[in-house]
Amino acid sequence: MKLLRRRWFQVAAVVVLVLVSASWLIARDVKGGDETLIAKVKKGDFKVTVTSSGELRAPKFVQITLPQNSQQAESYQLKIASLVPEGTVVKEGDVVAEIDRTTVAQKLADFQLALTKADAVYEQAMLDSTLNLSKAREDIHTGELELEGKKLSKEGSKFEAPSIQRQADIDYEKADRALAQAKLDYKTKTEQAKAKMREVGADLDRQKNKVKVIQDIMGGFTIKAPSSGMVIYFKDWNGKKRSVGSSVNPWDPTVATLPDLTQLESITYVNEIDVRKLAVGQPVSVSLDADASKKLVGTVTAVANVGEQRPNADAKVFEVKVSIEQPDTTLRPGMTTANNIETLSIKDVLSVPLEAVTSEAGIPYVYKKSGAGVVKQEVELGAMNDNDVVIQRGLGISDRVLLSPPADKDKLKVEKLAGSRNVPKAKPGDDEKPAPQSVPVKPAPAAKAAAPALKKG
Repeated sequence: MKLLRRRWFQVAAVVVLVLVSASWLIARDVKGGDETLIAKVKKGDFKVTVTSSGELRAPKFVQITLPQNSQQAESYQLKIASLVPEGTVVKEGDVVAEIDRTTVAQKLADFQLALTKADAVYEQAMLDSTLNLSKAREDIHTGELELEGKKLSKEGSKFEAPSIQRQADIDYEKADRALAQAKLDYKTKTEQAKAKMREVGADLDRQKNKVKVIQDIMGGFTIKAPSSGMVIYFKDWNGKKRSVGSSVNPWDPTVATLPDLTQLESITYVNEIDVRKLAVGQPVSVSLDADASKKLVGTVTAVANVGEQRPNADAKVFEVKVSIEQPDTTLRPGMTTANNIETLSIKDVLSVPLEAVTSEAGIPYVYKKSGAGVVKQEVELGAMNDNDVVIQRGLGISDRVLLSPPADKDKLKVEKLAGSRNVPKAKPGDDEKPAPQSVPVKPAPAAKAAAPALKKG
């Protein structure tokens, strides 16, 4: 009995000891806070990607536009009266849109009125020419008769006094000259009539042509599909799609497009910091906002050399085109995409989270677990991405690092790399100064990778 009681006391003592130890460890973890967050050194393939949102677009398409000579209607802001729903599959000749004819109809009425006036002027000019030429011909006929009478008088005066003969000669000469002048006037009036008729005829033809053109244009306001395909609304300069009530003009006449869905590309815009990492031929992983489970494969086909200011954006961005490989029938132009552009890939390297690396006097460090303690380990960095950074020297696969500096960081032992320069002693107040510029790192196997911007230790 005594032996059994003694064993119970021994078990109770062990339990109390375990509970006390556990309580001390828990209290120590609570007191340490974030200092107890530890990450293991990872080994494997390391990739650097640039992520951006984009929009699917068909590089090849047929435009559905206003009539080509619509500017001749002298109405430069036309409105869309009706438009088939976006995504409608149409055949060649199907009606796609109707343009509001209100303003052009008023122009047509004005042109028709001008045509009526021009026609009246033409008729008046023709009547005036007929009257003038008829009078001129009558003057010629009268002159011929007058000349014939003077000729008879001249012949009958041969036996009269010389003065009478002379007067007969003068009268004959006057009649002859008057007839010649009448014939000359007739030719002049004929040319004048022809010129006048050409003038009013040209104006009449011009007015007729205006009426015909505007009638043809109004006939083209029923816009039909030039070929078969799916209707996709065209976007204005401000990014808004055409819709009922949108304005179109002869200098921006596209109403909608019929894209070739066998070829699609994602158009995205990358900021000026990341665009330096991009190059034609880089692989891209593309996903859709509408269907996150669908994964597409793409390739960078073009990177703009000149930046641009996009609406609602403060910084300049560069357009990047990503060709989609093997698009399927579920894809539609205008769908929003997430593009992960792989700019660098390194095989079998060590890496740690960015939060684990600090910098002091331009030298990168990590706080490495060493047994029950922690040491301040100098490291040599390589490429980095949004989450991790490559460790080229200073850590091994079995090491663990703290994700934030411990409270007693200034008292920790510093382990420097072989061949590293001496680190100057930190001065009081250094913690409040900006982090110095990182030292350059060696280029990664696939590309030169810039050292990350590190937080100060």
